[in-house]
Amino acid sequence: MTWIRTIPLSEADQDLREAMEGQRALYPVEYAVPVFPTKDGPSAIVASHSLIPAALNHAFSTFGALMSKDLPLSRRQHEMITTVVSVTNRCFY
Repeated sequence: MTWIRTIPLSEADQDLREAMEGQRALYPVEYAVPVFPTKDGPSAIVASHSLIPAALNHAFSTFGALMSKDLPLSRRQHEMITTVVSVTNRCFY
């Protein structure tokens, strides 16, 4: 649960809804169900960006583009890189 104020999906304006839907569409299907969802659906990390829809769009669209099936790396290689970066940054992944 984030400690900052977030905008629930039920109260989202058109810009926020489009940003949330847009980032979700870019992600691999394995990411369709959030691991730590909020009460109304999106993951807590996505909800933490709800105050600035443009930032939400850019931040999460970047990750979605980096995970594209059209890139020469396999999904296994993407996950391996993500894991190593998370360990290096001492983040939970």
